[in-house]
This record gives sequence, structure tokens and C-alpha cells, in this order.
Amino acid sequence: MVTIFQDGVFYHGGRLLSPAEGAAAGLTADQGRTRTMAYGILASHNTSGDMDDLKLRFDAMASHDITYVGIIQTARASGLEEFPLPYVLTNCHNSLCAVGGTINEDDHVFGLSAAKKYGGVFVPAHQAVIHQYMRERYAASGSMILGSDSHTRYGAYGCMAVGEGGPELVKQLLRKPYDIRYPKVIAIYLEGAPRPGVGPQDVALALIGATFKQGIVKNAVMEFFGPGVKNLAMDYRCGIDVMTTETACLSSVWSTDETVEEMLTALGRPGDYRELAPQDGAWYDGLIQVDLSTVEPMIALPFHPSNAYTIREFKANAADLLHQVEVDAMQSLDLKTPPPSLLDKLVDGQLRVDQGVIAGCSGGTYQNLLRASQILEGSAIGSDAFWLSCYPASQPVMMELTRKGAISSLMAAGASIRSCFCGPCFGAGDVPANGGFSIRHSTRNFPNREGSKPGEGQLAYVALMDARSIAATALNGGILTGADELPDVPADPAREPYTHDPSPYRARVYYGVNHPESDTPLVFGPNIADWPEQIALPEDLLLTVASAIYDPVTTTDELIPSGETSSYRSNPLRLAEFALSRKDPQYVPRAKEVLALEKLRRADPDAPEAAAALSGHDPRTTGLGTLVMALKPGDGSAREQAASCQRVLGGCANLAREYATKRYRSNVVNWGMLPFVAPDVESWNIRPGDRLYIPGIRALLEGDGTEIGATLIQDGQERAVTLTLPGLTREERDIILAGCLINYYAQ
Repeated sequence: MVTIFQDGVFYHGGRLLSPAEGAAAGLTADQGRTRTMAYGILASHNTSGDMDDLKLRFDAMASHDITYVGIIQTARASGLEEFPLPYVLTNCHNSLCAVGGTINEDDHVFGLSAAKKYGGVFVPAHQAVIHQYMRERYAASGSMILGSDSHTRYGAYGCMAVGEGGPELVKQLLRKPYDIRYPKVIAIYLEGAPRPGVGPQDVALALIGATFKQGIVKNAVMEFFGPGVKNLAMDYRCGIDVMTTETACLSSVWSTDETVEEMLTALGRPGDYRELAPQDGAWYDGLIQVDLSTVEPMIALPFHPSNAYTIREFKANAADLLHQVEVDAMQSLDLKTPPPSLLDKLVDGQLRVDQGVIAGCSGGTYQNLLRASQILEGSAIGSDAFWLSCYPASQPVMMELTRKGAISSLMAAGASIRSCFCGPCFGAGDVPANGGFSIRHSTRNFPNREGSKPGEGQLAYVALMDARSIAATALNGGILTGADELPDVPADPAREPYTHDPSPYRARVYYGVNHPESDTPLVFGPNIADWPEQIALPEDLLLTVASAIYDPVTTTDELIPSGETSSYRSNPLRLAEFALSRKDPQYVPRAKEVLALEKLRRADPDAPEAAAALSGHDPRTTGLGTLVMALKPGDGSAREQAASCQRVLGGCANLAREYATKRYRSNVVNWGMLPFVAPDVESWNIRPGDRLYIPGIRALLEGDGTEIGATLIQDGQERAVTLTLPGLTREERDIILAGCLINYYAQ
């Protein structure tokens, strides 16, 4: 299905050439790098004059209702006067307004007042999920969009989109650029056409399974082209594209054609189309060939989208693979007692599923739900335990599905039709029963992502599948079934006719771009709080390890859980109480204990308790703080709170073997914490309560050093270790020196 070449490749004369073949044809990598689609887009948005060190300005931005309050509050504290570019505030995460009293709707009222005051776009709850709205209204060929959500991906329109933490959006609001080294560009060469019953999620899971664990495209741009592109309808392309986030890439872009032009025309934006294709002689840092005709229906087992198998392979090895999921659950969730056994769900060798969900920016598209309705038409899900929920991604999508009769077919089959809401993707909607097994066409299946709380004896499992196979499973009464097992499964045409009616947006969306009303007061609810003050980096640091995580990868969901925490994203202090709550419940009390001593040190350096905590180090130059050690932290969501909660609790650093994503490392830096790296950190056997004394850290950042000696204190014994800070830019150094991005801009 997927073939990977890591040595680089030229695209010349419509053919892919090896480096040697390219050299024989007179091609060079230096020239070829300038001939990719990605280069052209990045060059047109770069303000530095240096394509090695990019300083990018975006065409538009987007945030949803668990990120925009913090972003606007941060920008406001840093001097925001008006939005200098179109900024879309959607309300698709806290839409239910079901937790925390008035908290969620207070945030929405704040968002509308901010859109009016600063000149933005406000999309009310239940109108559209963030990425579908941006596809429909803003994604344009050759443009760039920045979003405070990791699945900000609109590459199928020829738009390079990047998902980042909130502080990076703050920079754009303050007319500052997005700084990044020129990324690798990897060719994704598509051939053939998908078989009937194979959907975009199947192609995406095959790609993720082949690339994530080896870091093949980590922090790179995935550039899609090849003869197979023309065989994919627009929704199909978007369904693959949005899942590229799970490969850990930076962004994506696709070649464009008449299919894109037709969709943009249908959306009322024909002027936003531009033909994009690699120029002859383009050089790519790697190649991934995908023969679409060989892709089979896939399943990604808990607890990661890369844990991917063909459904055929899974069925042949179901008992062994489900047992491994149970083992992974015990280890990664640190369970004391075994959860309900998944093996009990095997009946005569077949897996009986409890729940199906088709939702969000990946699953809730017109084409996916239309295929599901065709598979289920005239049939019934049945009255047993299995149930199915469908969430169209926008009101215009729901309207067209209604006009075509697809909604009626789904409802008649017993499916529950929900509003435009992202909840099933992060644990705020359709939470399964304890021990339940849910199959979802959504973006992620991380631990607890479905909303369970293992620490309270709850655990459910999510596997990712395509809408077509979910519908086939529903047709089969909840017995796991690949869509290709059906005798007459409908095929996906290369051009899916679609009529877009924007009347719901005309009726409800507030559009204030370029028309700020500066006299409009911001409306604050009682849960909307300012960020607590952060101090500048001291001369020296004495850090206590507040948590040590030895999992191969640590997700942002583990650093700050999703689901019930969403309602507190506008209140830094209340949200911080949830930090690492499912992974390490003792993290918060450990961090608070050190923070109290640091506050005492600053108030009274001669206090005996402060002196005792400093172990003889100068209280006037040595700050006390905490750090989190994790081998590879930051996979998954772009949420800045994964870092800011650590900072609010007195965190000064992360210590890692490597960082899973650029966006999490950026969040660490923007919140004034040191992103330490130590390749051999696993061998240090660090545990909570260990301490690191780091003298001269401020002087190091004031200069250009990247390596510093430190003392690791364990069980009363001291030993010298070396910490590195690779790749810190001058601005990143200054942000950490100031204490955080807010302080940096205040200066």
C-alpha cells in the first residue's frame, strides 16, 4: 500500500528520479528545492528575505472556544488594538454548555464581544466545526492559514495550514511573524484509484501507520501529487489531508485541478482557485508512494492512530491484538486492577462493537455521510447494544444531506443525528460505557480521549475506522465489518456533486473583518481570568522533578486532559488543577509545594524555609521551580495549556530525549520554560523528588550557548550531567529570559 524512500527524489518529466538519475539529468537539489509547491507558498509569505530562516505572515487565522479566550487575553495584555488579519472564532468544542454552570456560554459571549471590538468573525455554536468552516470560507490555493488546533489542515485546496499553540497566534495578532527554519518537504505520490468500500480514513491510517513511529515526516511538509489525485473527490482529499497531523508533520499541500476549482466555485469563491503543481526538476527530501488501489479498509486500535492494521489482518489476529491493547492499557494508564476484558467482546471469533461515531472535521463531511446513508438505506441498526451517532460538519453540509434524503435514510436506520460539534474527538460527547469499544471516524483515539476516567475505575476504548466500514458494521448489528465485505458497497466517484447553500452563515455568523468597533466593551464572565504574573528567569535554577514519564510518547492529552477540562480553559489557575491528573495525580501537589517555597523566597530571601529548600545556594540569585521529565512529550493537540498549566504551577523546564512536535516545544518556550534535551536522559533514572541545580542559566541564554553543565541530586548523591538547548533562536531566548511571551511583549 505504502512505499517509503528516504534518500530524496527528483520529479522530472513526469517521472520520479533517484538522486543519481537526477544528477545524470543535470538536476541539483539546491535548485530543485525552489520548484516545489511548498517553496512557492512559503516564499510568498516570508518576510525575512532568507529562505533558510522563515518569518511568515499568514492570510487568516482560526480558533475555537477552548483556545480563543486565552489567546485574546494574552494579546490584549501585550497591546492588541485590532485584529490585523481575518481571525475566525468558532464555537464547536464547548458547544454543549453542559459543564461548569455558565462557564461555556460566558466564553461565547466574550468571543462575540471580541469579534466586534477587534474586527473578527464569530461563528455561533452548532453552525460548523472549525476546520469545515475554514475549508468552506477561507482555504484558498496558494494561501496560508494558522489555527490554534492541531488539525488545522487545508492542503487539499492548495492552502498550507499550520496548527500551533495560542502564543503563535498572539504573535500574528501583534503583527509579529511566525519564525521557523525552512522545513523538509516530502513527496506523497498518489497512484491508482480507491476500491469501493475504501474511504479517506483508510488511506490516512495506512499513511500514519507507515510513517509516525519512525518519524518519517516529523515537522516536514507533506506535498501530495501524482496521477491518483484526479481520482479523489474534494471531500476524499480533505479526509486524508486532515489526518496528516497524526504523522507529526508541520503542514501539507496538494496539487490542484478542476475538482478544486469546481468546489471553490460551488462555495462561491472561484477567485480563490489557482493551479498548483510541482515544477519540473523539483527536489524532495523523501518520497512516499501510495498505490490507492491496494489500500484496504483499516482499523487503528487503541491508543494511537498509528496502531493501524487492515481490518482483514485484525480479524485474523483479533485475540492477540486485543490482548496487546489490554497490556498497553495497564502499562500506559498505570492501572492497578485489570479493566473489563476486550476478549469478552469476541463472539465466535467476531468482535462485537458497542458504539459507532462519524463526526468532526475528518468524518462529518458530505461524502462520508452520504456513503454511510447509502450503505444503511432500507436497513436497521437494530435494538441491541450497538448504537450509531452522526455529526455533519456544518449546517450547509447538513442541509444538502437533508435535501438528498441522506439524513432521512440514516435516521430511518436508527442512527442519531447530532449538530455540528467536535465533542466525540476529545471526550465531550458520546462517551462510551465502562469497558465499551467504540469505532469512530474522527481524528484521535488517545487514552481517555473518549472521555473515560481510568483513575476513577472507568476505561473505554476507541478504534479509528472509516465511515464506510462503520456503516457496514452498523448494518451487521455491531459485528466489526470492513465495507469491502459487503456485496454491493457503493463506490466513491472522483467528482462528487455538491451544492453549497451558505444561508445559515448569512443568517447567524458575525462578520466584522476590517470593521473593528473599538468602543465595544469586552464581556467577561466570572470564569474568565487573566494570566497570573510570571517572573523573569533567575541567574541560577534549582529545579525539583515533579513528574517523570517513561512512556515512549507522551501526548498533550496526558499533560492536560481534554473533555471535562474544556470548560476551564479560560481560567488558568482552575485549569492547572487538572495538569497530569490522569497520568500522575501527585504532580499538582508536588508542584504547588515548590511554588509556595519560591513565592516565599521572592518575598523574604532570608526566610529559614527558603534557605532550607535552597540547600545552601544563594536565595537572591537562585530560583526554585519544577520540571517535567518525559522521553518524548507533546504528541497530539496544539493546546498551549499543556505547557501553560506547568508554568502556572511554577514549572521552569521540560527535560526530554526529544520533543514529539514543534508546536509543543514552541508552547514550552512561549510560556517561559526551558526546553532541555538530553539524549541519554532515560539512563539517568530520574524520579519525582530528584533535583537539578543549573548555575549560570540566565547568562547562557543571554549569550548564544546551547549546552550547560548541571548537577543532578538523587538520594543525597550528586553527579554532573549535561543539558542542551538546541535550536533556540534569539527571540526564543529573550522570551524565556523575560519569563513568558506576555512579559516579552510588555518590555
